[in-house]
Amino acid sequence: MTGTGSISDIEPRLGYSLRVNGRDHEVDGAWVGDSLLRVLRDRLGLSGSKNACEQGECGSCSVRLDGRLVCSCLVLAATAVGREITTIEGIAPEDGLTDVQDAMVTEGAVQCGFCTPGLVMAIHDLLDRNPAPTALETREAISGNLCRCTGYGRIFAAVDSTVASRRDAAS
Repeated sequence: MTGTGSISDIEPRLGYSLRVNGRDHEVDGAWVGDSLLRVLRDRLGLSGSKNACEQGECGSCSVRLDGRLVCSCLVLAATAVGREITTIEGIAPEDGLTDVQDAMVTEGAVQCGFCTPGLVMAIHDLLDRNPAPTALETREAISGNLCRCTGYGRIFAAVDSTVASRRDAAS
């Protein structure tokens, strides 16, 4: 071992391209073991996904990978090459909020805001798959997201509000 003796001195570095929110991003000199979360936040400046547990337990780093909700802290960034990544920054229109984000604000489901991006991603994922979930299906869908501020009641109200708004808009 040479240099300071840290693992980053001996681990290979890579350059690759990631498709995030519909755009290609070059990632140069990344450590081969970097998580997708680290690359999104530290290399691409997309700080919406939060870094909390780094063990896939809290949901704060949730993104969509090829349309599937994943904890980005558990995905090696290099394995996402050639795949479509959608972060919280990529779901809203440029001029505003999504209906889920708006409902979260209106229903008072945003407290400290740390868990909000992951919850919004999970709720969008749920409602895209099931436009009229039962209370149990909603609970299951967000069960991987920890929130220490709201007590979840306001989050469930935001889901119900979004479902009702979408149903009314479709009528």
